[in-house]
Amino acid sequence: LRSLLLFSPSPERQETKNLLFSAAVERTRPMEQFHHGHHVRLRSSELGTYLHADEDGHGVSLHHRRASMKAAWAVHVYQPPEAFVPYLLLHSAAYGRYLAATDEPAPQGHHGRRVEQRNYDHPEVDAQGMIWLAVLTASGDKVFLRNFNGGCLRANGRYRPWNNGASVDDVDVNDIGNLSTMMHWVVEDIPAREIMPLLPRPAWLTLPAVISPSRVIVYVWLDADGTVLSEGSFSFSGRSVFRLRSELARWLADNGIAIVDAPDLVMCLPTRDGRIFPLVVDLPRSLQPLHIIVVIVGTPAYCNCFEQRVDKIQPTRCCGMRMSMHRREIPESGHLEVSFMSTSSEVLPPWTPRH
Repeated sequence: LRSLLLFSPSPERQETKNLLFSAAVERTRPMEQFHHGHHVRLRSSELGTYLHADEDGHGVSLHHRRASMKAAWAVHVYQPPEAFVPYLLLHSAAYGRYLAATDEPAPQGHHGRRVEQRNYDHPEVDAQGMIWLAVLTASGDKVFLRNFNGGCLRANGRYRPWNNGASVDDVDVNDIGNLSTMMHWVVEDIPAREIMPLLPRPAWLTLPAVISPSRVIVYVWLDADGTVLSEGSFSFSGRSVFRLRSELARWLADNGIAIVDAPDLVMCLPTRDGRIFPLVVDLPRSLQPLHIIVVIVGTPAYCNCFEQRVDKIQPTRCCGMRMSMHRREIPESGHLEVSFMSTSSEVLPPWTPRH
């Protein structure tokens, strides 16, 4: 990660690197609104809409709906020794992918370059595109999100609401006081909750399995100390996370691995810094392989993962462990953590239990 920051061949990346290592930026204390492991919503101060991870698992767009897991982003904070300020990565709580700027032009009617959800190990992604620097606006209550590869995250659709995508547009980092208000973002912290949200029930009308598109599910079942109890893969049709849990329980039983009731299975998504988040929304529309971590309710691994901290705001701790998924290691980060979040303090989806 440190070497990632120090490598900046282009002038625009050099400007961003200068910001990362700038005492002037440090004095603005922009990262007070971002805390490692917390979940946040990003609201466009100009449009009042929230940054959503799209159901296709790739796109990013803006919508008025606040009470949605698609509007929740987990914060990963890292500060190299030479930097005056930390940088952050934003991880979708819905689909387990990172907010990333690409080199592709934004769709027609949008400014700058395309912004997408990407896996941390995506072969076509420059990892620096996932790195963001938060800079306070002059008012002190909003932020710019500057990408390491240049440009700031912006909303679109001021005059044409149907152009509701997010993008990254080039800016003059020496004149941030005159940046477009479409680049102003309000950071809303999402409180942690003590219980896991219920999985959404599958729709009544679904395509038969024989004609429904399928994807590969890759799972790793871990013990409390990080020992791999079982790992494997199977094909799954459809998008229902409720059906996936039932199918996983059936697959474990049919292959003689374990007999587990479906409600006792907790499926989680891994992150690049060693945390896990429960999968509680239907799968993305894309058919890319899905990697999940499995823990069982009532086991030591589950108890370790969901033991509440005293403040009940920070994500709960789990045993420190190293995981390997198809020979790709997720670096240990002191502890493996998991967090539930409330999708709204006022309006909750029908499947989300109240405090």
